[in-house]
Amino acid sequence: MARSTIGLTDTAVRQLKPKDKDYVKSDGKGLQLRVRVNGSKLWNFNYIHPTTKKRVNMGLGSYPDMSLKKARELTEAARNQVAEGVDPKLAREEERAAQRYSENATLRKIAEEWFEVKKSEVTADYADDIWRSLELHVFNRLGETPVSQISAQTVIDVLRPVEKTGRLETVKRVIQRLNEIMNYAVIKKLITGNPIAAIKSAFKKPKKQHLPTITAKELPDFLRKLHETNVTYITRQVIKWQLLTMTRPSEAAGAKWSEIQWLDDGQANWLIPAERMKKRRQHTVPLCEQALRVLEDMKSVSDQYEHIFISLRKPQTSINSQTANMALRRMGYQDKLVSHGLRALASTIMNEEGKDPDLIESALAHGDPNQVRSAYNRADYLERRRELMQWWGGYLDEAFRKDAGSF
Repeated sequence: MARSTIGLTDTAVRQLKPKDKDYVKSDGKGLQLRVRVNGSKLWNFNYIHPTTKKRVNMGLGSYPDMSLKKARELTEAARNQVAEGVDPKLAREEERAAQRYSENATLRKIAEEWFEVKKSEVTADYADDIWRSLELHVFNRLGETPVSQISAQTVIDVLRPVEKTGRLETVKRVIQRLNEIMNYAVIKKLITGNPIAAIKSAFKKPKKQHLPTITAKELPDFLRKLHETNVTYITRQVIKWQLLTMTRPSEAAGAKWSEIQWLDDGQANWLIPAERMKKRRQHTVPLCEQALRVLEDMKSVSDQYEHIFISLRKPQTSINSQTANMALRRMGYQDKLVSHGLRALASTIMNEEGKDPDLIESALAHGDPNQVRSAYNRADYLERRRELMQWWGGYLDEAFRKDAGSF
């Protein structure tokens, strides 16, 4: 017959006196009270571990700070966990660790964790832009604020001054990035919901603006200025390369010799790896004769280095993607043309000349290339692309021919 345990009472607990050594009084169901030599009284839950089957002691608190009633409630909760196969002591430690993490989970700290994931999904230049925008507009005011204390109003108050300067596109991008960070905090169970999910409605919407570019009629004058303006040789070449290949500034500036695929017939393709592309898909650029001339011209400058368009200060690295924009401003195109606008110029001219829209979109690395390939077999697809790029190279030659011969 199992030995029964007589439960404790408040009066009995209060009247327990210390002895010459520690002793234990049981309340039943695993709840024990240890009376120390110094007179302190400590509640303890004694249970059999659900996995190891060994006896474990779990401290609950001290008397009288924790009453008998409260100790019984905690014991009952712990017994239920054991019955479900959960170790209550480990569960409590994990909960406390999570609480400490939550208390130390400032916006900057969680943003850093989120950014480690985010930067693997975007180009290096775009990743830098993301972090720079947070440093400039968010962290100085909210960086050390726990995410649990971030509210819609606090973020609105921080971004309102940016809106007043007219930088509505900046506000829009920062809100998007903050929402991703707060959603990450939800996933990490630091907050139960995203409090800033709808704050974009509190700000003016930016008007959709196309990147500044020039018209086809202005192209010959642009090409003349490109050759006449005092810019470095490498800068001039990278602008020509970007124009001829219809790529983005960061893609053009970061071109590597190892990315050039030389073919047996003397032609070549530029294979831009997925990690350097905006949509994270490898992009193939069939190179026209004019682009091959750029490569030939650059061999004497950089073929011993990794990058084609090297930095003069640090030739082991590529030219900065913003160098082209600085050169365009020096050429007199402030607020009239940015390097990214060269893509829009090429697209506009090709569409006006009646070229295949699907091939144009593919040349710009827009959309799904598989949808375009469905209209052609693989060999014919690349050949059609090559024909388009060669036509574009010839068009640029013709535009420049009046002044200085071949582009």
